[in-house]
Amino acid sequence: MESIKYITPFISVTGQIQPEDMASIAAAGFVTVINNRPDAEAEEQPSSVQMAEAAGIAGLQYHYLPIISGQLTDENVSDFAQLLTGVKGPVLAFCRSGTRSCSLWALSEAHRLTPSAVLVAAKNAGYDLSGLLPRLEQRWAE
Repeated sequence: MESIKYITPFISVTGQIQPEDMASIAAAGFVTVINNRPDAEAEEQPSSVQMAEAAGIAGLQYHYLPIISGQLTDENVSDFAQLLTGVKGPVLAFCRSGTRSCSLWALSEAHRLTPSAVLVAAKNAGYDLSGLLPRLEQRWAE
């Protein structure tokens, strides 16, 4: 399993995980897993059905919210924000590298946190989201 990047006490992100990782994710204290990677994005990737089954066996809540790489929409952000309001944490969101999941978190928080605070939290977790600054500023101003 790739290393888990802790953004806040409530949400962390990581790159692709495997069904056999679910038990250790639960043992690490996570309650919910969110899959932001579309099925069949890569050949070696397990399906969302396989991931959901493994999460259930491990006692984890599982949600599938696929985001196409490089095509993060405002609707995706709203869906992610709404999902976060209804799940129990701590939450582990994943995609190929963790960047999409971190970007979703950043944009979903941009109405509550200043753009600089969002960028610092992402950077502390190992993600440079400076390319999102215009969108963060726009969402902050709304």
